[in-house]
Amino acid sequence: MIKKVLLALTLFSTLSFGAERNLEEGYIKKMYSDLNLNQKVEYTIFRKAYKGYMQIPDKREGLLTIVDYTKPSNVERFFVLDLNKRKVAYSTYVTHGKNSGLTSALNFSNNKNSYMSSLGFYMTNDSYVGSNGYSLRLKGLEAGINSNALSRNIVVHGADYAEPDFIERYGFLGRSEGCPAIPTTISRDVIDSIKDRTVLFIIGNDRHYYEKSSYASL
Repeated sequence: MIKKVLLALTLFSTLSFGAERNLEEGYIKKMYSDLNLNQKVEYTIFRKAYKGYMQIPDKREGLLTIVDYTKPSNVERFFVLDLNKRKVAYSTYVTHGKNSGLTSALNFSNNKNSYMSSLGFYMTNDSYVGSNGYSLRLKGLEAGINSNALSRNIVVHGADYAEPDFIERYGFLGRSEGCPAIPTTISRDVIDSIKDRTVLFIIGNDRHYYEKSSYASL
């Protein structure tokens, strides 16, 4: 019995040490460098995303999606990161809610019928076919920030107004009712890649989020 207890304590200590090591600044900087993100995602954003990712239980390991609403919609701001292979699996355009702003997302809400985007950490759920075609449900993990995502039907889906040619015509993407919509041409591949309990992080220029968040304030 004593041997079993000692073994369990040793295993717990080893796992805890491994997790702590993965949160060390040097390790995170090396991960950022290996992913070659310097032209895509600012280090401070990746750091918050990765530290939050490490704190979330019951996730499918190895994939982290960052939606960077600090950027305008005419540049790529949806990034699927393969942390195991240390590569960017997908880099593409993504819309924001129509009441969040025109070219950039400036306002955010967790309220139903706000037609705004919500910030924070999410867990991807199952895929389904709905009014917007092949879609991916998102479960908000932060109370008061994005916890109404399921009831608001905030999902990842494809949209023609998220395609690059929309930018060529108008200078910016179309807007959604709060969903992070991506180009239809790659939406199915992206959804199939990140569905079923992977972590998705949406960040924007909102200091109130950092005051409320239990993940991004780390």
